[in-house]
Amino acid sequence: MVETAGGGPGDGAAEVLDRPLPDGVRRKVVQIVSDGFGGLTMAELPAQLRQYARFAPNRRVKFAGNAMAAALETDPLFRQRIGEKFRETQPELAGALAAGSPPPAADPLDVAAAAYVLRPTGWVKLVAAAGEEAQRADAERADEESRAELERLRAELAAARDHTRVETERLRTELDGARKEAESLHRKLRAAFSDVKRGEAALRKVQSEMEAVRAEGHAQVSAAESETRRLKARLGEVEASLEATRRAAREGRSVEDMRVRLLLDTVLDAAQGLRRELALPPVSVRPAETVDAVEPGRMTPKDIAARALSDSDPAVLDQLLALPQAHLVVDGYNVTKTGYPQMPLEKQRLRLLGQLSQLAAQSGAEVTCVFDGAELAAPVLLAPPRGVRVLFSKPGVTADELIRQLVRAEPPGRPVIVVSTDREVADGVARAGARPVASAVLLKRLSRS
Repeated sequence: MVETAGGGPGDGAAEVLDRPLPDGVRRKVVQIVSDGFGGLTMAELPAQLRQYARFAPNRRVKFAGNAMAAALETDPLFRQRIGEKFRETQPELAGALAAGSPPPAADPLDVAAAAYVLRPTGWVKLVAAAGEEAQRADAERADEESRAELERLRAELAAARDHTRVETERLRTELDGARKEAESLHRKLRAAFSDVKRGEAALRKVQSEMEAVRAEGHAQVSAAESETRRLKARLGEVEASLEATRRAAREGRSVEDMRVRLLLDTVLDAAQGLRRELALPPVSVRPAETVDAVEPGRMTPKDIAARALSDSDPAVLDQLLALPQAHLVVDGYNVTKTGYPQMPLEKQRLRLLGQLSQLAAQSGAEVTCVFDGAELAAPVLLAPPRGVRVLFSKPGVTADELIRQLVRAEPPGRPVIVVSTDREVADGVARAGARPVASAVLLKRLSRS
């Protein structure tokens, strides 16, 4: 349908399209505008299209298509400039449209797009005809596609039917096999259930017999444990009685003999030392013997402290060990934990005992090293070094108490030197007549060896 608006008959500019521009024609129109877009200056372009002036033709079609179509419809001057550019590039088609006889072989979409841009007389009919032609072509193409799709679907349906038939036969065969296998499994399952029931009955019988055997065994074990406890108690009593008898025998003779012998050796050594120190001539009576005076006696551990030496001087220990029949008693862990506490206990013991062995060889004194047995997880397998007696306290007895027992066991008058930093130990042995020495003094003396 053609309507006129403000123009006379035969004026193409006055014709108005009363339907939307077909999509195919619109794409061709946008392409014509994009092709002529590049030949216009910035001033010749509408304001809304100037931002796309530097775009490539393809990007211009993609991003400015709607804007170019709207400008072509609403701006006659812009449409006229685009039409001039089109006449320059497509003079044959433009001339044929102006003459009112478009080429019969031309694409109806191209003819309609050119007519929409140039607006010759009857351009609306050309656009409508192109739209109808495009719709017919689309319909024919859709019809062809529908027929092809229908044929494809028919072929797929036939193939699906054949596949379904084959698959149905296969599944029916598998189902028959599965049924037969299920029947076989059912028979095996029933047989297994029967075996399980027989096994359970046998297991219950065995469990009953085991319970009876276990009860009888428990009774026998209880009786054996009772008898073992009774025998152990009796054995303990016999061992205690035997140990008491042995101890009484040893204490009644050996200890007293040892104490008397040690005291006698101490007196003899002191007498010999006094004889060497006085260096008296072998005369029986001298004038000086008639003078009433105090004769010099032998040195005691307490006399050593009166000399001009500090208690922390290792020379004090040398002087004490030089006394006749001197006995050095060492509080082992007190010394090692003062000198090298970071070492394991076993290495502490080995290091101290090795140094004490050298000291015993140098001084000739009797050396006893006492360790606390409460810190041991098991008995110590140790070969005492030469010249050193190694003792561990019994369970329930501390090393301090063992040291006091050693001091009390010595006869009065024998030089006994106790090395310990423990003030309680030092005070206790001092009251018993022994000479206490700090652990640091022994460590200094051992470091010189």
